[in-house]
Amino acid sequence: MEKIILDSPRNGEPTIIIFAEGTILKPESWSALYNHKAYIPIGESVWKIRRWQEQGAKIIYCSSRKNKQARSMAELLKKFGFVGEFLAVREKNEKYQDIVEKIRPDILIEDDCKSIGGSWQMCITNVNAELKQRILSIVVPEFKGIDILPECIEELKNGQK
Repeated sequence: MEKIILDSPRNGEPTIIIFAEGTILKPESWSALYNHKAYIPIGESVWKIRRWQEQGAKIIYCSSRKNKQARSMAELLKKFGFVGEFLAVREKNEKYQDIVEKIRPDILIEDDCKSIGGSWQMCITNVNAELKQRILSIVVPEFKGIDILPECIEELKNGQK
C-alpha cells in the first residue's frame, strides 16, 4: 500500500477510512465521470470530516486511482480542504481489502459502487471475516455523499444516522 501524506500523523480514535471517489467526491458533470481532476466535494463532506477530526478521529482516505492519478487525487483533497493523515493507494497486485486489513480501521465509509457493479467492488466485501466483525462498515449511495451521517463522532461510532 502506498501512502500519499496529506498532513502530519495524528493519534486519534476512532480511525476512519473514507473512500474518496463516489463517496465524498463526484464529477462536476456526468461527462466528466472519468476525469478525476474535474471532481468536486459532495455536499458538506469537507465540513463534516473536519468536525470528526476535531472530535478526535484519525482520518485516512482511500482512492481507486494509482500512480500519477493518485497524486493528483491527493492534491485535489488538499485543494478542497479535506483534513486527514494520508491517502491510501493500492500497489501492484493489491486489492482494497488489503488496505483495510493493513490499516484496521474502526469505521469504513464507502459508497455502494452502483455504477461499477455493486458490492463486489467495495472495500469491505472480501475483508477477513474476523476483522470485518470489528469494523463498522457504513455504506452510502454512490455520489450522494455523507451528509446523512451524524456530525457527532459518538453517534457515528454507534452506527446512528
